[in-house]
Amino acid sequence: MRILFLDLDTLRPDHLGCYDYHRNTSPNIDSVAAQGVRFENCYCSDAPCLPSRAALMTGRFGIHTGIVGHGGTAADMRIEGGSRGFRDKLAYESLPGTLRAAGFKTVSISPFAFRHSAWWFHAGFSEMHDTGKGGVESAEEVTPTALRWIRQNARADNWFLHVNYWDPHTPYRAPAEFGNPFEKDPLPQSLTPEKLARDRRLVGPHGARELNMYDNATHDKYPRQPGELKDMDDLRRLIDGYDCGVRHMDGHIGQLFAALREAGVFGDLAILISSDHGENMGELGIYAEHATADQPTCRVPMIIRWPGSRKGHVDAGLHYQLDLAPTLGELLGCPQRTSWDGQSYAASLAEGREVGRPYLVLSQCAHTCQRSVRFGDWLYVRTYHDFYHLFPKEMVFDLKADPYEERNLAHDRPDLCKEGAYRLLEWHDQMMASMPHAVDPLWTVMKDGGPYHSRGWLKKYCAYLEETGRAWAIPELRRRHPEEKWD
Repeated sequence: MRILFLDLDTLRPDHLGCYDYHRNTSPNIDSVAAQGVRFENCYCSDAPCLPSRAALMTGRFGIHTGIVGHGGTAADMRIEGGSRGFRDKLAYESLPGTLRAAGFKTVSISPFAFRHSAWWFHAGFSEMHDTGKGGVESAEEVTPTALRWIRQNARADNWFLHVNYWDPHTPYRAPAEFGNPFEKDPLPQSLTPEKLARDRRLVGPHGARELNMYDNATHDKYPRQPGELKDMDDLRRLIDGYDCGVRHMDGHIGQLFAALREAGVFGDLAILISSDHGENMGELGIYAEHATADQPTCRVPMIIRWPGSRKGHVDAGLHYQLDLAPTLGELLGCPQRTSWDGQSYAASLAEGREVGRPYLVLSQCAHTCQRSVRFGDWLYVRTYHDFYHLFPKEMVFDLKADPYEERNLAHDRPDLCKEGAYRLLEWHDQMMASMPHAVDPLWTVMKDGGPYHSRGWLKKYCAYLEETGRAWAIPELRRRHPEEKWD
């Protein structure tokens, strides 16, 4: 058997045609969805990049792996300690390790391990290719390595090839010669002049007036990404930049498919398509960043074309991305690992049976510190560190009626706050009881001084707020963040 896993960084599912996007961003990805199963409600358990891929590769929540942030203690995988054998458990219990133990040649084409010093990411891979730019690669710098491997190895049996593209990640980088196929297409309906005007009055990194996180600086190398959204032309430039990245990447995916067809192996190839996280595009006042534990940051595409599985099926159940390891394990007859937090949804692929979870808990500790609960049509968000956005402690959104999170219902629906908080507590008790550690890494982040991307910036950012007429927010920021060095 042969398996291709396309790991497409920062890809919002609702910017793909197969998820009903109005722009033609993804014809090659859409073709796979038509031949397989598309999961409507799949989420990374822990955002963004580093904690998400730690969860994906281990099949475990960040509260268990210890990786919930991008720096400090909570960016390192917890060691096994005294129970460690000659090899650690990741060698055979990680997603690639499970496949390798089942007889697959496991290959990764990705700069991810170097980007985050996440050397555990290589565990279980028998062959690794670092594309060399630490995540600022453009697709044309990744595809040659993938094509070379396919041409040399595709006809062999039992391989698992992981290919990691980065084009939808900031800075948006589609080459100038790619042009802009979307210049005449309308923007998403949620992005209006009225919304932009409201968002320009808000504060917080990666807001409409500080796309460069804490200021509006731009970079000549990346003309598709503005530093500030002054008007709708700037907003169009940003959205078009993201969508061009998706379409440019999709074209390169098409090149891989063509090479696999030429090798005569595409017909019975298993194809997995997903992402580490999504991207906020105005939700919660954040643009071009994955900084929260909400719907646009944590919802990811999950598309699986598996030999013998259903075709064109849509699964609406609630799933974690970390459910992939046990799902592949069941499909391949591998042992289910007791260390996995994931639950197999193989029955959905084979039979179309709903096997989703009753609720999901989503975490973010790299920019904000938040945990949220997705249950029914609702999203309950609890904030521990606000990333200087002045978020309230609790937020509730009706994702069916308000998918872009414009109306916080927490004040009007205390019953939903109580239900969300109860489910969060229930999950937390289960997590703490099922591990040998006595510390929740979210609180490690908080005691370390807050999320990595928030530390040490507030004094400088407040000077920028004064320059841009938003000094009204500074007293409240000082009150909320006494840990910052203000003098």
